[in-house]
Amino acid sequence: MTEILQDSLPYALNPKRSLPAVAPLDPKNLIIIDSAYALQMAERERLIKDHKKDVTRLDSMAFEVAQELLDAVLNFLPFLDGFKITKDIVECPDGREVSLNCSEPLLTLGHLVQCDFCILQKHKDEHILTGAILCFPSSWSLEEQFLRPLSIIHGPIQTYNKDVGRRVQRLFDGIKPQKPLWRFNELYYDAPDLFQPRKTANRRPQLKISERRFLRSERQVLFRLPQSQSVIFAIHTHVLKL
Repeated sequence: MTEILQDSLPYALNPKRSLPAVAPLDPKNLIIIDSAYALQMAERERLIKDHKKDVTRLDSMAFEVAQELLDAVLNFLPFLDGFKITKDIVECPDGREVSLNCSEPLLTLGHLVQCDFCILQKHKDEHILTGAILCFPSSWSLEEQFLRPLSIIHGPIQTYNKDVGRRVQRLFDGIKPQKPLWRFNELYYDAPDLFQPRKTANRRPQLKISERRFLRSERQVLFRLPQSQSVIFAIHTHVLKL
């Protein structure tokens, strides 16, 4: 497989902070594009074509949320270099033309930007994953985690205990429209593949330092949609060769 790599990270890997380790984000930086845009988008196109059921899920109760998300991203694209939007088509920085299909809002998003998007809606005391376009999973499975609450989705993470879970839920409850938050992670892999789904029962083995060949870091953004009040988790994946 062709290695799809970035030239660098757009942030420094600071010393570890306690979870959930978030910081305010300027709304102008909600979505970014980088040197890997064309190659990552080609891979997204392939995955949507060949693995549609693996990379997208949308519950009926989240359909209008997905449409609101698509509208929000379309309103943001004019602030990024290389996008031209008409009534029915978006011309992308790599020269592709994407038809705006409002009946398939998540798939349309999957063709536009490098970000993956997860929709999280509050049900009783927790946020539930009710929809996603997830072309680049990092050792988790959309099929397995769809319609599950955050506490179960994060369950396999060793440092995610009940105290962290309560803090994360308070964080989600407190997100305000137009005031996004962001964080990053730092993962090490022996292969550069962007599509790396993995079930909970088949955890990724810990690599020895000598086995680490690629740094994988996700720029994770949390923001609230003003109309539906749903929380969106956007994931921009970077892979660098060590």
